[in-house]
Amino acid sequence: MTITLPNSQSLTKDDILAQCNSICKNTLMETLDIKFTDCSESTLEATMPVSPVNHQPMGILHGGATAALIETVGSAISVMYIDNDTQIVKGIEINVNHLKSVRNGNIRAVAHPIHAGRSTHIFQVDVFNEENQRIAFGKMTNMVLDKR
Repeated sequence: MTITLPNSQSLTKDDILAQCNSICKNTLMETLDIKFTDCSESTLEATMPVSPVNHQPMGILHGGATAALIETVGSAISVMYIDNDTQIVKGIEINVNHLKSVRNGNIRAVAHPIHAGRSTHIFQVDVFNEENQRIAFGKMTNMVLDKR
């Protein structure tokens, strides 16, 4: 299946996911085992396992790990909206609301656009547990800059 991205580039879904996953090597995303798993022309999804590695002292998922997942997906989807030869994106704000606790299993983050302008992008990222219950949501704001 070929996806025409908002930046007018056409790639297969597998190519988009492979590109997203390849940039995670030797980063926080690799440490947290974040994997990009699905995408469409306007959404991007990733998963992250929940285990003692990303727990806080009470034995539940650390809110900072959830925020890292939201920022990862919210930043990566922004790249789908720009000309990667001439532009870059930088995160300038993240807001996260935590709704439910998770002790183990996998969580899934789904990003979709709220606003994708020339100089700023805003994405909502919803995070779900394995029972497909929303456990958190966030808003990620990115600035679009010209490469130097």
